[in-house]
Amino acid sequence: MKVTRLAVYPLKSAAGSCVDESVIGAIGLEHDRRWVALDELGNRVSARECPALLGITAVAQAGGLRLRSRGGAVIDVETPDAHAPVVATQMSRIDELAVASGASSLWLSSEVGRTVRLAYQHQEFSRDIGANHGGRPGEAMSLADAGPLLLVSEASIDRLRELVLRETGQEWVDRETAVERFRPNIVVEATDPFEEDGWDKISIGEVSYRFGEHCDRCSVVGIDRSTLVAMSEPIRTMARHRKFEGKTWLGIRLIPEMSHEDRATIRVGDAVVVRQQHPDGVGRRRRR
Repeated sequence: MKVTRLAVYPLKSAAGSCVDESVIGAIGLEHDRRWVALDELGNRVSARECPALLGITAVAQAGGLRLRSRGGAVIDVETPDAHAPVVATQMSRIDELAVASGASSLWLSSEVGRTVRLAYQHQEFSRDIGANHGGRPGEAMSLADAGPLLLVSEASIDRLRELVLRETGQEWVDRETAVERFRPNIVVEATDPFEEDGWDKISIGEVSYRFGEHCDRCSVVGIDRSTLVAMSEPIRTMARHRKFEGKTWLGIRLIPEMSHEDRATIRVGDAVVVRQQHPDGVGRRRRR
């Protein structure tokens, strides 16, 4: 079993990019989900309430971030320095973020059609992984929803596509598009669909990871990236086949077993080894 795809999403809810390799640390892939759009009150603005964010592509570059709109407009954003103003945030488990330049916030606001402030997680280890998400004292993460990394298997994506076809009589989307809808950092081969549900400890290349929790999925996975219109699938089919505890699930959140100082490289093609299965297998849904 091996890694078949790696993706980094520098700006939360925006499109990201696939990479052949990435530096990985305790909080996840380098550059992943370190930027966020905030409203006037410091609340996170996500694709759930602002689908237009999915039409922005964010790519990390030396010294900052490049944002590109669907229409081809581009802006280069410098990473806020130590003297940049900070803003209080209402996001969970983090008090403040550094504010990017006013020009970048104006640009992003214009492109997504609402007033936002572009902000950056300037203190790398400033956000804990909540205990209810599988975190332990001292473990940190980026601005991702609940864990440092999200993994899905090709077999799970393919089975979901088969289920949608069975339920609707119509092809949903191809595998590549389906994977992108779920926005995983790591895609792997697997023998059986949803096999990853039961993984408790794995290694990828030289790094060990443990299960944090299963990933509950929201309506964002139904947004057509070409039109930015929300569709009923695949959530409707998932509600019939992947619904537990009142939520729909696909993929697992992983926590790298690394110190704050550790760095390694993860690559497409790296071997994936399951070191330990959870005793309850797929009957376990999330940490409590």
